[in-house]
Amino acid sequence: MALDLLRGEGGPLRIGHRGAAALAPENTLAGFDAAIAAGVDGVEFDVVAGPRGLEVAHARGARDAPALDEALEFLAQHDITVQVDLKGTGREAELADALRRHGLGDRAVVSSFRARSLLALAALAPDLARALTYPEDRFGISRRRPFVYAVRGGLAAMRALLPWRIAVMVARAGASAATLNHQLVTRQAVEVCHARGAAVWAWTVNDRATAADLEALGVDAIITDDPRIFRGRLSE
Repeated sequence: MALDLLRGEGGPLRIGHRGAAALAPENTLAGFDAAIAAGVDGVEFDVVAGPRGLEVAHARGARDAPALDEALEFLAQHDITVQVDLKGTGREAELADALRRHGLGDRAVVSSFRARSLLALAALAPDLARALTYPEDRFGISRRRPFVYAVRGGLAAMRALLPWRIAVMVARAGASAATLNHQLVTRQAVEVCHARGAAVWAWTVNDRATAADLEALGVDAIITDDPRIFRGRLSE
C-alpha cells in the first residue's frame, strides 16, 4: 500500500470527519462536497450493517443517508483519500467488494475498533490500507458534557500506558495505522508507531491550537468536523 496514502508531505493529511460535520449534515453527499470544497485531503464516513447490507450511517439533521454505492460513486469522482469507518463485524467481504467495484481499493483506508474486522479485511484484500481505532466510543460519550471530566480521567490513564501498548495492538490487528483519540497522542506514542512503520491519525480535532500541537508531535493526519481550521499554516 502506498505510504503517501497514510502520511502527508509537508504536514498532516487533512481529513473531513463524516464529511464536514460542522458545515453540512454528517455522512451525506452534501457533507462530502463541503469537505472537498474546503480543500481536504480525504473524507471519513461511517458505515453500518443495515437490513439489506452495508449502508452509510444515518445523519443527524438529514432525512436520509446515501446508499453505500452512492457515496462511493460520488467519492470516486474526486482525487481524495476515502476513510471508511466500519462499525460492526461480519460484512468485511461486502465492503472490500464495494471498494473494489468503485475502483477505490488503492486510495481507501478502512478503520475499525475491532481487530478481527481488520484481520478479515487483510485476508480478503491484503493491499487495502487498514487502521486500528482506539479507544472505542461507539455512543459518543466523550463528547457529552456530563461525562467529559470522567472520560478525561480515563483517557489520562490510557495516555500514560499507550506508548507501551500501541505498536503491539496495531500489529495484532494487521493494521498499518493507528487512529487515536487526539487526547491520547504523545510524541512517544507517535515515535513508537513510526518505528514500526505505522502511521498515526488523530480524531476529532476542531480547533487550530490543538491541531498545531498535534502537528508538532508528528501525527500523520488530523480528522476534523471543521476543515476551516486548516486555512493557512497551523503553526501561524
